[in-house]
Amino acid sequence: MNLLSFYISEKQHHAGMPMYEWLLEEARSLGVHGGSAFRAIAGFGRHGRMHEETFFELAGELAVKVEFIVDDTLAEQLLEKIRSHGLKLFHVRQRVQTGGI
Repeated sequence: MNLLSFYISEKQHHAGMPMYEWLLEEARSLGVHGGSAFRAIAGFGRHGRMHEETFFELAGELAVKVEFIVDDTLAEQLLEKIRSHGLKLFHVRQRVQTGGI
C-alpha cells in the first residue's frame, strides 16, 4: 500500500473548484475508498515566508494536504489522471503498512 500525499495551496483551483476538492472527486471516481484534505494552521514554503492562520491571512496562502492510502495500481491511475490534465502538483508517495487492531 501507498500513502499518496499532495501539498497544494488553498487558493489553487482546477475545473472550477478548489484543487483539494477536485483531487478528492477524481480519486473517488477511480474507486479510491477514502481520502482526506487537511488545511495547515501555519507553515512556510520554498520562499521561506511564514504563513499563519490569522484574520489577516485571507489570501489563500496556507497549504492543504490531500492524502490517500491506495495500492500501486490506484496510485498510478491517480497520478496519470493528474498528468493528463496538465497539472504539476507536488506529491509524496510512501510505502505504508496498514491494518486494524
